[in-house]
Amino acid sequence: MENNNHKLTWEEFSKVEMRVGTIIQAEVFFEVRNPAYKLIIDFGEEIGTRKSSAQITKLYTPEELIGKQIVAVVNFPPKQIATLMSECLVMGAVEGKEVTLMTMDKPTKNGLRIG
Repeated sequence: MENNNHKLTWEEFSKVEMRVGTIIQAEVFFEVRNPAYKLIIDFGEEIGTRKSSAQITKLYTPEELIGKQIVAVVNFPPKQIATLMSECLVMGAVEGKEVTLMTMDKPTKNGLRIG
């Protein structure tokens, strides 16, 4: 584990905009080097839908992702990943090549901020 002496301030943390979203579309992302899915996530009225690429193929199938509520950072600048312009960063716990998504354990309104 990396030892980082920099302590994050509350002001810095408050700039990270993590929101609840529901995956409404998931498909294999064939154009990338590492196995991944293309996702479309609904973040509610205020934010709308966002696209993302997620390397979550070890633990999830596209079919089981549909309807799953996840947490994503929505205020990073868009990033080109192969043929997709990624508009958010899906959050998960990483162990080697396995990523376990951060999900909601009860139905939650899309767009709610994590804080």
